[in-house]
This record gives sequence, C-alpha cells and structure tokens, in this order.
Amino acid sequence: MSKHESELTVLESQEAGTASQGEEVSAAPQGGADLLTSQVEIEQLKGERDQLLDRIARLQAEFENARKRAERERVEYRDYATGSVVEQFLPVVDNFELALKAKGTAEQLRHGVELIVKQMEEILRQLQVNPIPAVGEAFDPRVHEALGSVEREDLPDQHVAEEIRRGYKLRERLLRPAMVRVAHNPKQTAE
Repeated sequence: MSKHESELTVLESQEAGTASQGEEVSAAPQGGADLLTSQVEIEQLKGERDQLLDRIARLQAEFENARKRAERERVEYRDYATGSVVEQFLPVVDNFELALKAKGTAEQLRHGVELIVKQMEEILRQLQVNPIPAVGEAFDPRVHEALGSVEREDLPDQHVAEEIRRGYKLRERLLRPAMVRVAHNPKQTAE
C-alpha cells in the first residue's frame, strides 16, 4: 500500500468518525476548516489515484497492442520471405511435371532432368546457397559428415573420397553437412 493510499484510508476513517459527531465539529470552527481542508485533499488524492489507474490501464493496452502488432508483422514477414523463395522454385516444379508427361527416351529424360537440376542450382546461387566442396578436399568435421572410409592410394589420407549427399551453406551458415566417405591412404600413414 502506497503512502497516499494509507493517508487516504486514515482520512476516510476520520471522515466517517467525524460524520457521526457532527455537532462537535460545528462547535469548533478551526476543526471545521481542518476537516474541509482534509476533504479537499482526499478528493484531490482520489482524483490523482484515478488518473494514475487510468494511465496504467492505457499503457497496458498500448503494450499489448504493440506486442500483437510485432507478432503479426513477424508472421507477415516470414510469409513474405517464404513466398518469395517458393515463387522462384515454381518454374522448376513446372519443368518436372513436363518431364513426367514427356514420351521420350531415357536419354532424353535424363537430359531434361539435368537441365532442371542446373535451373535449381542457379536459383540456389541467387539465394546465396552454395554447395560445400567435398571430393578431393581435406576432411573437415565442421562441414563434412563421415559415413565411413575407403582405402585409396590416389588421394591423400583424411581427404574426401566420395560425396554421398551434397552439403550446403547459406552464406557462411551451415544448412546441412555433406555426407562423405573419407580416404584412408595406407602408404601415407605408414611413412
């Protein structure tokens, strides 16, 4: 309870007590002036309290509205960003559908799929998504996930021999590691 509220409670209880002794108050002229001053102060404090409570309620409502607006803007931004990316991949989906409807040879179908892959790679490059170099590179556990090793004398020890699944980075952030098999060169380890 604040100082003003406790003073208000004391003054209200005094007011109630003096109201029952109305004759004694009127007999003492100075006591009446004090009571009138106290009554004015009480009304002033009640007004200040009401204004503060109203202000608090308004601030709480403003805060809640700002929080809801920020959440709505965040969802709209995410939807906009997602829509922008999906829009770029729609031609790729169209080309896959055309390839499925085509009545060509296996070689023609393969060539069509290769063109679609190139189209997808170009879109990824525009989005700054780049493949992680793998075959022939030194094994790096930060960007490569080793699924096993193979004995190879044509590659240096602890270098990537095979790429099983390509890994990607978005700028410098790893999206997924490349799944690889690592070369084990017995000639280099023996030396």
